[in-house]
Amino acid sequence: MSLIRDYYYRFQVLVHEVAKFGLVGALGFVVQLGSQNALHSGLKLGPTVSIVLAYIVATVVTFVGNRYWAFKHRKGKGLGREFWMFVVLNAIAIVIQVAIVDLAYYGMDLRSTLWYNIASIIGIGIGTLMRFVTYRKFVFLAQPSAEGAETIAPATAGR
Repeated sequence: MSLIRDYYYRFQVLVHEVAKFGLVGALGFVVQLGSQNALHSGLKLGPTVSIVLAYIVATVVTFVGNRYWAFKHRKGKGLGREFWMFVVLNAIAIVIQVAIVDLAYYGMDLRSTLWYNIASIIGIGIGTLMRFVTYRKFVFLAQPSAEGAETIAPATAGR
């Protein structure tokens, strides 16, 4: 049991970041998938337009959740820089998702709502992995310590 506790303390910040990032992402996922299905199936917009519009809404939701909750203990280089890096990285992630959906929808002629959602979920999954790594590395930065190593406050700070 002490081995598990030792590993938990060693990776405590990462565990908390992954969990909170996951919850924020789950909310963004619901917002995006719900919005894009309403736009595509309900309003009959094209698949790509539906994804992009829904993604913009979900990006705002996830930026707020990540900045003020999941990564609040990281002291980056200011709100403006964090926002624009977030937008750039999300633009890359949306290209991944759109490419997968367009491949299924147009390239493989899988046009049912089920296949549209499956392709969207695959694209979201790949984009989510890319976003977690890049948010930690480029958006919500750890503060450099006096020795030059990166440090961040423990996940329990501020409770």
